[in-house]
Amino acid sequence: MSLVRLLGFTTMGCGCVVGRYREVATSREVTYVEEKGQSCGSHGHRRNHTIAAERLAVAGLSTLISKAS
Repeated sequence: MSLVRLLGFTTMGCGCVVGRYREVATSREVTYVEEKGQSCGSHGHRRNHTIAAERLAVAGLSTLISKAS
């Protein structure tokens, strides 16, 4: 398990909430599905699992709406 810092979060069109994090040791950015939307039909959206950044860009969410303070 690595230490991460929250960069921001947003709700996708399917209702899933995703959070973007930066690993402290490597500065690599990762995006996790925090909560699965009730009406989401995607099998790839699983709570506490990563989601590819390319999928967010395709969905039009290349920038996160809410930023952590």
